[in-house]
Amino acid sequence: MKRRRFATSLLAGVGAAWGLGATGLAAAQGVATVPAQAGAASSAAPAAGPATGAAGAAAPATALPVVATFSILGDLVRQVGGERLQLDVLIGPDSDAHVFQPRPSHARQVRQARLLFSNGLGFEGWIPRLLQSAAFRGQHVVVSRGIAALRSADHGHSHGGHGHGHSHGEHDPHAWQNVAHARSYVRHIADALCAADAPGCDFYRQRAQAYDAVLAQLDADIRAAWAPIAPAQRKVIVSHDAFAYYGQAYGVRFLAARGVSSDSEPTARGIVRLVQQIRQEQVRALFVENVTDPRLIEQIARETGLRPAGRLYSDALSAPGGTAPTYVDMLRHNTQALTRAIVGA
Repeated sequence: MKRRRFATSLLAGVGAAWGLGATGLAAAQGVATVPAQAGAASSAAPAAGPATGAAGAAAPATALPVVATFSILGDLVRQVGGERLQLDVLIGPDSDAHVFQPRPSHARQVRQARLLFSNGLGFEGWIPRLLQSAAFRGQHVVVSRGIAALRSADHGHSHGGHGHGHSHGEHDPHAWQNVAHARSYVRHIADALCAADAPGCDFYRQRAQAYDAVLAQLDADIRAAWAPIAPAQRKVIVSHDAFAYYGQAYGVRFLAARGVSSDSEPTARGIVRLVQQIRQEQVRALFVENVTDPRLIEQIARETGLRPAGRLYSDALSAPGGTAPTYVDMLRHNTQALTRAIVGA
């Protein structure tokens, strides 16, 4: 009974951060989205008016052709560029960039683009080959430029004792999981769009500024959601090591069965050690991801007696109309799912 009262109290604190009461949050089911607060972190692109923004930048007769490498980055570009862009996204919703193989149709999209936006930090290892095959003559914009990147946990073919046969490189590329880094991405996107389309620069700046305010509120809401939960309880098991930036920013410890790349394979010895660690540290939250095979997490669940608490979105958004169709929706969904699992909802 005491534990139940404690969990209810934590739920009340977490729910308050997202505009939900303890009862409403406890009643929410596995992949329910978190309602955006009015006037704050809406998932919609900032409105710029039907034809002009405050700066009077009319939509051009021909939209600027741009390409983004994956769905999360595509959403950030769309939030800034709006109707002035013809945006193609190479890797769509619920698709894994780690195993992506460009096709001739992708090369054609890249060849026709004025701008190509990529994450960098080794996330798109296939980019050099694609640029060469497409004979790309536009501007390649690496949006992670200037970010203090974390070292990859699997660099040098080891991953916290859960060794495997694949290394993603020296740096962890999943910087977007920290909202502060996403805000930096947005600044780079606006700068590049202004350089490529000077008449639309005021339009891009206005939208980037409005979206930055959305992201600032999102960051504050995530911190408020974690505030009622003791740091010692903030431990989570995930499929692959995609949440280190989130963990660093918001004080959460993630234990991953795989390394930074979702196509890496853990060893049997690594799995045994992870199961032992879960038992010793009494980790209570176990999640599958939308871009990884759930069988490994299901195996760990059988070994530990933990039941998967739901699905997290790591490297890709959901399809439109799904749980996490935008970056803001993704971070809100993940945070609600994580906090709810830890407090025992």
